[in-house]
Amino acid sequence: MPEQPISTAKRSRAIIAAAAVAAVVTGAAIYGIGAMQRNVDPACTPSAELAKRLAPLARGEVAAINIATEPQKLPDLTFKDASGEPRKLADFKGRTVLLNLWATWCVPCRKEMPALDALQTKLGDDKFQVVAVNIDTRNLEKPKAWLDEIGIKGLGYFADPSAKVFQDLKAIGKALGMPTTLLVDPQGCELGVLAGPAEWASDDAIKLIETAKGS
Repeated sequence: MPEQPISTAKRSRAIIAAAAVAAVVTGAAIYGIGAMQRNVDPACTPSAELAKRLAPLARGEVAAINIATEPQKLPDLTFKDASGEPRKLADFKGRTVLLNLWATWCVPCRKEMPALDALQTKLGDDKFQVVAVNIDTRNLEKPKAWLDEIGIKGLGYFADPSAKVFQDLKAIGKALGMPTTLLVDPQGCELGVLAGPAEWASDDAIKLIETAKGS
């Protein structure tokens, strides 16, 4: 049987339906892009250029660091200092920060602690600080005693026995295990995140940090 020609009315209805679908898809795409742009903190706009300069330096001993393509403002994480006084990430505004979460039960954490100490000793100043936050939840004197035992001298002591700082970072996809380390710019914007240990006293790490702090 020969095919019947499609009527003009049917053809018109098909064109209208296709146009409607296209409009919905296009609108959704535009809305999605707009929503993404609205979620970018204006304070982190300059951080994107710095992150681009850091990307080629994620190599060698720090090849595993994931440099942010769209730097975002981090939550104002809270913890305590060596005297038990409350501190928060915003207290370090104006400095580039290498924020490290560690625990004595985490073997890779313990392994990288001397390198973090060496990094702080070499580069720590009013523009840069390693902030290593212990998240042991039991025997709260153990971390301090262990650091003394292995001769850690350059790092300040910070702790969060509730481990809330880890949960806050986990909630935004920045902490999956231990250790977790974030490179944070002076405005509190994430420049990069590394899951697992690294040799932070290596030439590769030092070049990365020196670039991040503007040296």
